Amino acid sequence: MNHRGFRILRVSMRDRLGGAEKIAWNLTRACRKRGHTCWMAVGQKRTGDPDVFVIPNDRAAGRWRRFWWGVHHGLQPTYGRFPGSRLLCRLAHRLAEPGGLLDRYRGIEDFRYPGTWRLLKVTPEPPDIIHCHNLHSNFFDLRALPWLSRQVPVVVTCHDTWLLSGHCAYSLGCDRWKTGCGACPDLTIHPAVKRDATDLNWQRKRDIFATSKLYVASSSRWVMEQVQQSMLAPAVVESRVIPNGIDLSVFKPAQRRAVRAALGIPHDVKMLVFSANGIRANVFKDYQTMRSALARLGQRLTGQRIILIALGEDAPPEHIGGAEIRFIPFEPDQAVMARYYQAADVYIHAARGEAWGLTITEALACGTPVVATAVGGIPDQIKPLAVGPDNGGGVSQTTGADDATGILVPMGDAEAMAAAVDRLLRDAGLCRRMGENAALDVRARFGLGRQADAYLDWFAQILKRRAEQRGAHAAGGSFGIANDLRHPPAELVANR
Repeated sequence: MNHRGFRILRVSMRDRLGGAEKIAWNLTRACRKRGHTCWMAVGQKRTGDPDVFVIPNDRAAGRWRRFWWGVHHGLQPTYGRFPGSRLLCRLAHRLAEPGGLLDRYRGIEDFRYPGTWRLLKVTPEPPDIIHCHNLHSNFFDLRALPWLSRQVPVVVTCHDTWLLSGHCAYSLGCDRWKTGCGACPDLTIHPAVKRDATDLNWQRKRDIFATSKLYVASSSRWVMEQVQQSMLAPAVVESRVIPNGIDLSVFKPAQRRAVRAALGIPHDVKMLVFSANGIRANVFKDYQTMRSALARLGQRLTGQRIILIALGEDAPPEHIGGAEIRFIPFEPDQAVMARYYQAADVYIHAARGEAWGLTITEALACGTPVVATAVGGIPDQIKPLAVGPDNGGGVSQTTGADDATGILVPMGDAEAMAAAVDRLLRDAGLCRRMGENAALDVRARFGLGRQADAYLDWFAQILKRRAEQRGAHAAGGSFGIANDLRHPPAELVANR
């Protein structure tokens, strides 16, 4: 689609790292290629892009705050680069905002990030639209949303369900977020809190949303269903389900034998891949189920060497019978990631909470069938092979192989996962056909260009209606939108 060049400001914790950050970064690049001006405002900057700005907390009011936020800002390039760098950054933050330390002690989510109120001043020109991605992980003042949404349209993409709860990114079966949280069954779920103030956190978010006007997007139908049942719903002016897209010039099929040779993987082993940040300790992934499934698979395929490549953690290898788990540290280079997907026989993904699962899309695009748990937004990506259990707990019946791209299994069911992988590894023809289906399906549904165009079309509609409303207000002698403000009145930010 061709639109007038928009000025888009994307807000994200980082410009590059995990799934949500990668999506925001990829969208920024795709929109720039389409002729739009795109900036990013981030909590931590990881690239040298001149149009990525660190949120200016160092311009806070008061000398004490400015000084320590300035120290914090200066330390950002070193974050995680040497022992103690994270601790120094956190110490500067605590000294800049001592009230935040008390909040954290009480279990109150930390919104003390004064730079949020200057978002409209970080760019050379005022943005036409603000596009927010994950707003947790300690970088954004949620209390600024009502004011920001009165200045320019604010689109919020929910990459998880943190906005709907008293603290957690995924509730993992708890429904208390629907009615007010409190009596939280697990305070350690990311983002963890020290004490149970989840009812207060929930109420604060409800009150913020009550005076906000937001355009809410999600990658999956599952997340949008959660939004519609939550305290965020009254703030929603409009909503869209826009599936995540990937760079199809990078994630594409390749000759498996040649890729394996380049990676040093023998061509005769059965190779599985799984990718996630912090694989073993990630509460939203289910490493134990995958490990148990691998042990069962080793018992089924006796005499066959099996390697599971676990991308996203630096750890010693594990040996389980005839199977090996080989850990590979986080890899920022997408082309390198693609090679592992291209080399694999099957990609496996066990999750307890998942809004989408971008690595699943990437593996499918590389022509690798996926076995995954039927959790959250994962079923939106996979056209599942219908299977039936035999008396031994394996897989005996299959239908729909002409269209299938993977197999879905129940959450936490290691036996079902092992049986599904076993079925694919034993039937090379089926595995190959499903991989071919997968690459074609992703190219048809989940290209990055398709995702970018969907957002740009929506932005065009939002801005057109905004202009019409502004014109109607002008004709009536009243401008209902204070769009000339790039910084909020002092009374709005007092005691923030």
